Amino acid sequence: MEISVTRDVFRLAQVFTISRGSRTEAQVLTVRVSEGGVTGWGECVPYARYGETLESVTAQIEGLPGNLTRDGLYDLLPAGAARNAVDCALWDWQAKRDGRRVWELAGLPRPGPEITAYTLSLDTPEAMQAQAVTHAHRPVLKIKLGTPDDMPRLEAVRRGAPQSKIIIDANEGWSAEVYADLAPHLLRLGVALVEQPLPAGEDEALIGMARPVPVCADESCHDRASLAALKGKYDVVNIKLDKTGGLTEALRLREAAGADGYGCMVGCMVGSSLAMAPAVLVAQGAMVTDLDGPLLLAEDRDNALTFDAEGVHPPEAALWG
Repeated sequence: MEISVTRDVFRLAQVFTISRGSRTEAQVLTVRVSEGGVTGWGECVPYARYGETLESVTAQIEGLPGNLTRDGLYDLLPAGAARNAVDCALWDWQAKRDGRRVWELAGLPRPGPEITAYTLSLDTPEAMQAQAVTHAHRPVLKIKLGTPDDMPRLEAVRRGAPQSKIIIDANEGWSAEVYADLAPHLLRLGVALVEQPLPAGEDEALIGMARPVPVCADESCHDRASLAALKGKYDVVNIKLDKTGGLTEALRLREAAGADGYGCMVGCMVGSSLAMAPAVLVAQGAMVTDLDGPLLLAEDRDNALTFDAEGVHPPEAALWG
C-alpha cells in the first residue's frame, strides 16, 4: 500500500478567535492510501495544544510501513491527528474497494442529518451580539469564551439570539473561581452545556462543585483510556476524531462512554468537509453535534457536505466513505 501526505490550506470566512489565539486559515494534512488501483483519503488537523505540528504529524505518517491495516495501525501510532487521517483513509479505501458505504462496513444503521451547533468566536460583547443576531436563526449556537470577564459576552449573545440553544466552550480558560461565579447564571441564560471550563490538568476542582448544567470534557478526554479519570467531574464527553485517532476509536469511545453513563458530544477542529465526513457517522443520536468546520471556511473540498435546515448530512460517496 502506498501512503502519501500533502498540506492543504483553506481560507476562513472571517477571523476565528478562541481563548488561545486567532487564525485566518485552516491548515490541514490530507492523507491518501492506494492499493490495487483504489485510493482512499482522510484529513487531520494537527493541534499545538497536544504537541502536534504539521511537520511532526507528517513525519509520523511518512514513517508508517506499507502493509497497513486498521487494526495494525493502533499498534503503530498513538491517538492523535496522524492516526486519524490514516484510519479514515483506510476506511474510505475499503469502502471504495468493496463498493459499500462505510456505515455498512462498520455495522451501523444508515445515517441521517444531525442538527449542528454554529460557533461564534471570542470577541467583545458588542461584536458577539452582532454575530448572534446574524445567526439567530440557527437552533444551536456555540460561543467561545474563556476569560475572567465573560458574563457580558454571554448576556450579549443571549440578547442577540433569544431563541437559540446556547453551549459554551471555555477552552480551559477559566479558573475554578471564575466558573463558580458564572455557574449560577447559566440556567437563567438558557445555557445547555459547558465545555471544558477548567484546564485539563486542574479539573480535579470540578469534583463536588455544583453543575447546574452538564459539563463536557474536551481537552480532558481523548480516547477510551481517558474515561476513568473523568468520574465525578464531567457529565458529557466531546468525541473528536483528531483526538481519538480516527473513526475506529471514536466509535469505540462512543460505546464505552455511553456504557459509563456519559452523554456524547461530537466535535471537530476547524477543517474541511473531508474531516467532518466520518464524524457525521459518530454523531448519530449524539446529545450535541458540533461539526460546523466547513461553515467557517471561505472555501471547501469538491463534493462538500450539505448543510441545511435539517442539519449536516452524511457524505456522498464522491467525498468519502
